[in-house]
Amino acid sequence: MGKAVASEQVTRRLSAVLAADVVEYSRLMAADEGATLAALKRHREELFDPKITAYRGRIVKLMGDGILAEFPSVVDAVQCAIEIQQGMADHNANIDGDSRLVFRIGINLGDIIVEGDDIYGDGVNIAARLEGLAEPGGICVSRSARDQVRDKVPIRFEDLGEQQVKNMPRPVRAFHVHFEFTDTGEAPAAHGAVPAAPISEKPSIAILPFTNMSQDPEQEYFSDGITEDIITGLSKNRSFFVISRGTSFKYKGTAVDVSQIADELAVRYVLEGSVRKAGNRVRISAQLSDAPVSHQVWAERYDRDLEDIFSVQDEITQNIIGAIAPGIMSAEMQRAQRKDAGHLEVWDLIMRAHWHIRQFNKDDTIKAQGFLRDALALDASNAMALCDLAFASHFEALFGWTDDPAGCFEFFGEVARKAVTADDQYAMSHTAFAIFELFSNRHDDAVRRLHIACELDPNLVFARGYLGVTHAFAGDHDAAMQHFEQAIQMSPRDPLLVIWHIAMGWAAAAAGQFDQAAKFAKQAIEDNPEFTDNYSVLAASHGHLGQTDEAEAALVQLLKRMPGLTASDERLTRPFKRDADRQRFLEGLVKAGLPEG
Repeated sequence: MGKAVASEQVTRRLSAVLAADVVEYSRLMAADEGATLAALKRHREELFDPKITAYRGRIVKLMGDGILAEFPSVVDAVQCAIEIQQGMADHNANIDGDSRLVFRIGINLGDIIVEGDDIYGDGVNIAARLEGLAEPGGICVSRSARDQVRDKVPIRFEDLGEQQVKNMPRPVRAFHVHFEFTDTGEAPAAHGAVPAAPISEKPSIAILPFTNMSQDPEQEYFSDGITEDIITGLSKNRSFFVISRGTSFKYKGTAVDVSQIADELAVRYVLEGSVRKAGNRVRISAQLSDAPVSHQVWAERYDRDLEDIFSVQDEITQNIIGAIAPGIMSAEMQRAQRKDAGHLEVWDLIMRAHWHIRQFNKDDTIKAQGFLRDALALDASNAMALCDLAFASHFEALFGWTDDPAGCFEFFGEVARKAVTADDQYAMSHTAFAIFELFSNRHDDAVRRLHIACELDPNLVFARGYLGVTHAFAGDHDAAMQHFEQAIQMSPRDPLLVIWHIAMGWAAAAAGQFDQAAKFAKQAIEDNPEFTDNYSVLAASHGHLGQTDEAEAALVQLLKRMPGLTASDERLTRPFKRDADRQRFLEGLVKAGLPEG
């Protein structure tokens, strides 16, 4: 009998559902019930639970040998399933064939009914039927799932056609997922063989196991831990495709040929590193290579005291991730600039726009918008393109690079909302909309949304820095400085340093620390002399300090970028939470010589 649910209790939602169970469970139980149950429990606790949690899923229920889980994103569900199956392949490589636990996994994206913590309905039933169609050690997905995952994860799908399954009135279109390892830990059988994949348009990266250079095997856990944390942290950045831990660790202990590994895994970037411990000191070295062209993108060495080994591990991991992301983006922007304009794909268009936006001037901002509109004409729901278009429109409205600042600001908000709708699990989408909330004087809403972004991707410097910006304009100097320091520590060579430094100037000015505000404005000018607000903060600070010559020089540069500016001009509108901070800023500009209007 089905469940009887009062109509007012019925809640429906669209979810990705993952169903898994053990192949030949009855035979395994008959052969050794105790060992089978112990192994099943161990795999659930050590593999399924942490992987599902890492990909923001939740286990709905355990059913004997089966597991039912729900995810807000089908991309996360598929990537989680791949890592689970590869984790099982790693484990089973050393287990006798008759004793192995092998799972089948089915994934569906569909409408489900929610009652308390339980879920049911056709969306769940289809996932269970797909699990039954999967090969041992394999994954089978529905057409709805395939359509959402295709082009976001560089894997190949085999169309199994329409499948008539139990208790379903209509056939289900099923697809087998091809990935790199089966339950034996070896290459797939002939029917599942995958030809070498082309490098995906989205940057792909393999993080190789860091080499333990210490003559101490006990340090192996430390080098492995750094590798695993980098893989986990970087995987949260949706701008990259990161090869799973199970695949990367296949290369542990082998001689590294970066070009060969990149070719085998169809990745563009490879990170390798080493750990050397001596006494209470540790040296971690890392280098990132653009493998197809044998070019070193970035390299760094970190020397630390090991007073708290876990704290050091976290700090180094965060520093490496913070350096990798802008390093890859910089390389991708340069790659796109070298391409023939007539052969630009969506990613190339976004990368060209990225480069122009970061010049922070009117002409480049307009060029960036053109590239982004071309990208969105090819992929209207590309969240990254939408975020960049929102960011470009924000500066266009902010600095008056348009005849209709109000309309441009409204467009900024509209595009930022579309980015969240397109991908609400993409941290940058929430950050873009949080900037719109901030400049709409909804400071508390902006802070809440930026915390959501940081939860989705703790290593997103953009969100961390804009938390500082939001607190700076709210007049909370200490909170602002804390977030700026974290953002700069996470990514000390980031092109966005100009924003963090000038916002530190805003925070200092709001606290009446005009000498510090001028210092930060000068740092921002060193970062990027074209950023307009560098000169407004510098002029206002020198004005308050009574430093006439310096104030006038800064004002000349400001008026060069904002011709005809007066103190009453809307182009000077900034999202101050306290009116006293706004008035103090304008008074400083007037003291510097800006006409009142």
